[in-house]
Amino acid sequence: MAAALASSRCCCSRPSLPPLPTRGRRAVARCALAGGEKRNSFSWKECAISVALSVGLITGAPAFGSSAYASPLEPVIPDVSVLISGPPIKDPGALLRYALPINNKAIREVQKPLEDITDSLKVAGVRALDSVERNVRQASGALRNGRGLILAGLAESKRANGEDLLDKLAVGLDELQRIVEDRNRDAVASKQKELLQYVGTVEEDMVDGFPFEIPEEYSNMPLLKGRAAVDMKVKIKDNPNIEDCVFRIVLDGYNAPVTAGNFLDLVERKFYDGMEIQRADGFVVQTGDPEGPAEGFIDPSTGKIRTVPLEIMVDGDKAPVYGETLEELGRYKAQTKLPFNAFGTMAMAREEFDDNSASSQVFWLLKESELTPSNANILDGRYAVFGYVTENEDYLADVKVGDVIESIQVVSGLDNLVNPSYKIVG
Repeated sequence: MAAALASSRCCCSRPSLPPLPTRGRRAVARCALAGGEKRNSFSWKECAISVALSVGLITGAPAFGSSAYASPLEPVIPDVSVLISGPPIKDPGALLRYALPINNKAIREVQKPLEDITDSLKVAGVRALDSVERNVRQASGALRNGRGLILAGLAESKRANGEDLLDKLAVGLDELQRIVEDRNRDAVASKQKELLQYVGTVEEDMVDGFPFEIPEEYSNMPLLKGRAAVDMKVKIKDNPNIEDCVFRIVLDGYNAPVTAGNFLDLVERKFYDGMEIQRADGFVVQTGDPEGPAEGFIDPSTGKIRTVPLEIMVDGDKAPVYGETLEELGRYKAQTKLPFNAFGTMAMAREEFDDNSASSQVFWLLKESELTPSNANILDGRYAVFGYVTENEDYLADVKVGDVIESIQVVSGLDNLVNPSYKIVG
């Protein structure tokens, strides 16, 4: 069985088994559908969610490593006080925006009503546009009133770019207002996405340098000091409805620099190119176990498996915690900065009883947090999340064992990778 959320012995069966800047962004290819038919992703996604919830409720949890059932797990259903704490954020773009190490209320007041458009559009027919119009007016007012504070929050070297983005955002809000006035419901979502990309880039431009020091014992490893985006092209076999798909993945080095840096370094080594998907069970999709007896990446410079420590950023902390789960630390109610909330959350697999055994095996979660919000499920604080699938994530439900990763290519952010080992000969 493919490594659970760990390696062959990890929580999975073998070593267990994010808004993009508009600058330099290229369009992500749509997944190729047989016959040119439009994809109805809802049923597939709902199916995957149903399976995931069933598995969680019946077994208590998936094991991402060896000895999957060696120790009892906490109940999946949290107490009522946690359940009613509010709906979790499930959109990967929003999760990435809120995970940035910034504290600028003015830009958040622009961001929030734009994100609320998604809920407004859940109302049937053109009636939804009345709510959307209120969202747009709120965001426009927040931008006008808070522009000075937003500009003041930008890193000095990025101020000119930030001003340009805010101008584009203002123009875009006017355009969205006209779309609403024309009662063109179908055009709202694409314009909303464009505006949120502007907002996200402005927020990234508020980060001035890297926010914390990496512990000395990990400081010479490949580190992603910032964010990067990659496109993973997967060849889907034996599916009459879909042939191949490109998944855009945003890696978050602000909250998981060691974990994300390790993965990006392996991407540049072409480690994953040509590798098969090794687990796809309705709960996770997993890969990264190389051929041969080793269950991780063997560093040619040492001849040994390169491992990375468990790395968890807690909301409110200034730096990640390393080497221990939040449960082991007794931080049961701590909120992780990168939660397992989104369909397509990406994390490292590891051995069940070794927190620092992650190497190359990665998994994508096929669930959304409905019954188990952040800090109340069995994954947050136990596995290191380091990114989210932000484009075509619904199609992960179509991926199965034996499908092939044709390539993973860096789209942006490679300059944020420090100590890259792929450049070392050998």
